[in-house]
Amino acid sequence: MKLSLYFYAVLTGFINAAIGSGAGMICVPVMKKQNLDQRTAQATTLAIILPLTAVSALIYAFNGDYSPLNAIKYVPFGLLGAVTGVKITKKIKNKFLKKAFALFMLWAGIRMLSG
Repeated sequence: MKLSLYFYAVLTGFINAAIGSGAGMICVPVMKKQNLDQRTAQATTLAIILPLTAVSALIYAFNGDYSPLNAIKYVPFGLLGAVTGVKITKKIKNKFLKKAFALFMLWAGIRMLSG
């Protein structure tokens, strides 16, 4: 593994923990540079981010920054969205997924800057 990939791994973990979002915007393009198609890059990114998110959330909880009881009520709805998203994504061409990912990054950036 190239040294730059380790850098991106550290950056992904940092952004995930520090900002609470956006790690996929770093990780997906890195996975694409590893010759993965868009769907595989997104799926691989989710597998990478899952443990990062779990560890970050536990640290935040132990520091008293949030109560897991406040967050748990949203989990069933998030799981419903996740299952639906995977089923729909399986039917969408990689070319469209790539454009949708780019548009979402643009929308998220504009929303963050204007909010």
